[in-house]
Amino acid sequence: MPLPETGLVYDVAAGALGHVMSLLTKRDWRGSEHLPAEGGVLVVTNHLSYFDPAVIAHFLHANGRAPRFLAKASLFDAPVLGWFLRSAGQIPVHREKRTAGDALDDACKAIERGESVVVYPEGTITRDPALWPMTGKTGVVRIALRTGCDIVPVAQWGAQDVLLPYAKIPKLLPRKTMRVSAGPAVDLSAFRGIDATPSVFKQATNAVMETLTGLLAQLRDEEPPANRFDPGKSDLPSIGNPYKKRARQQ
Repeated sequence: MPLPETGLVYDVAAGALGHVMSLLTKRDWRGSEHLPAEGGVLVVTNHLSYFDPAVIAHFLHANGRAPRFLAKASLFDAPVLGWFLRSAGQIPVHREKRTAGDALDDACKAIERGESVVVYPEGTITRDPALWPMTGKTGVVRIALRTGCDIVPVAQWGAQDVLLPYAKIPKLLPRKTMRVSAGPAVDLSAFRGIDATPSVFKQATNAVMETLTGLLAQLRDEEPPANRFDPGKSDLPSIGNPYKKRARQQ
């Protein structure tokens, strides 16, 4: 299967990104053999800061895969950034609107075209105080079960050293190491070919998050918490996010 066309905007931006990332950061990349050379695939990764999409894009492009990110629709409204995202083939997500399902449809179409789609299953930057992955949303498994594609977990650690969660001013020096590790495709065989119920989606999502968290634990050489952070059940919004406070102090 031939690789999908990427377009001039993507090709220019990807080339520039590679040079900039190689200049400003060091890298520790592992598991690239788990990325399929061709065919539609879902890449799931943890979300640490506004900097980590560049880390993941660099990793995937350098390994022969052009990433199509699912990104919040408001970014596409920005005059310059929005034009770039649309021209580079990224996929807008309209949260809490009737059109929210369009992003899943667009992601499925991209996968059927043989593309690699990147999804942050948490839906936002982690709010776990120690930056472990939170509970995941079911969109990623809905796409995988609908298309039959593989979900490849890619854990990453180091972006938060360049840019704290929610911060806007990076700390580039000294050069930070971007640690990225791809793992084998998540085993969803138990959930394929059965009725797609909310319970099935939840169980499959938990399997994805367990795999991603385990991969990150190996990368960090630390034990993850016994219970995954759930922003819907936490009192964190009422006490404030400590990383937002630190970001404002930068």
